[in-house]
Amino acid sequence: MSEPSAPVRPEIDYPEKTCTIDKLVTQPKLVSAAIAGRKTQQRRNGVYAYPGEEFELEGTRFRVTDLKRESLGDMTDESARAEGFPSLDTYRDLILRVHPGMTWNDKARVWVHTFEQA
Repeated sequence: MSEPSAPVRPEIDYPEKTCTIDKLVTQPKLVSAAIAGRKTQQRRNGVYAYPGEEFELEGTRFRVTDLKRESLGDMTDESARAEGFPSLDTYRDLILRVHPGMTWNDKARVWVHTFEQA
């Protein structure tokens, strides 16, 4: 699905990666949304990629342009649209369905990976 680029050592002192870049965007509907330009961010509990790294989804190359730490409570409808969802409510509902037993905690911190087509 994805072909990672060579490792990039970030200029900012980010923590070590917790997963590989090829696992950043994996769900087929979200892959399609990224290729169509409707998805430009992916939130994860850990770091999957550093700014400057590239990955591929179905033959389309993407470059990570930003990585920042954010609370779930900081999310807005605009954030959810960048994730490929029409609203924050839709995003939250899906996350809670995909992760049974999880509760939405506004204080929970996540890593926001921002990317664009390369």
